[in-house]
Amino acid sequence: MNLTKTLTGLLIIITMIGCSRNKLEQKGFSVSQQTSAEGEENTSGIAKDSLILKTRPGGILLTGNSQYRLTTVYLVNYNKRTETTFIGSDNFYVNYAELGNSNGNYWHENFLPGLEAVYGYNMVNISLFDTKAQKSNYFFNKPVLIKTLYFPSFTNDTLNYKPVLRNYYLISVYDEDSNGDGLINIHDLRHFYYIDSNAQNKTLLVPMNYSVLRSEYDPANDYMYVFAKIDTNKNGTGDDDEALHIFWIDLKNPLNNGLLY
Repeated sequence: MNLTKTLTGLLIIITMIGCSRNKLEQKGFSVSQQTSAEGEENTSGIAKDSLILKTRPGGILLTGNSQYRLTTVYLVNYNKRTETTFIGSDNFYVNYAELGNSNGNYWHENFLPGLEAVYGYNMVNISLFDTKAQKSNYFFNKPVLIKTLYFPSFTNDTLNYKPVLRNYYLISVYDEDSNGDGLINIHDLRHFYYIDSNAQNKTLLVPMNYSVLRSEYDPANDYMYVFAKIDTNKNGTGDDDEALHIFWIDLKNPLNNGLLY
């Protein structure tokens, strides 16, 4: 396969960031539920009109730094038909493109070199546990609706024959009721953050008045290109006729970023 076909295949895989493979559409939750306690496990049914946000841990994510382990946190959902509760499960984006397994690029099928990508139905927070300090803290101080979390891969990847080591997290989320409908869901603006290795500091990589749509990867520069719509009319949601801009993010140091188009 020639390089053009290989790169095309890679871009198809990478642009899946903007598409959900979940069978259930993300519901989100009421803004009033954000004040509820985090991490509280639900052991009984939840009334369909309950304003109490119950959460439950999903799975453990092994990061490339053995000091830190992540736990996905999910909204406890209620099935009216069966009158039972359920949560989402961790799903991973995988890169099968040939470029990720040839010519000095060995990514162990990770979504990006050195980064795994996880998503799940109604994932509302991430808990980081510091094994040395024996302490944990949340990525967000109140529930958000997470689209995709990128975290350092447990495996040792290479890019152009060189080791790839990441010591940060990237996350795309709906974290505010931007359209004022009383809900945090996929109709709000989606934001994109950089979070440092111990989850103490969070930095917005795309301005707050944009809604992130998708991304592409540039292996020659180790850049991520993020496509986002600017909320020109300030109605708090992404409209079809609003301008699309592209931001570049240097994955060697995501705090090095800017506007490409």
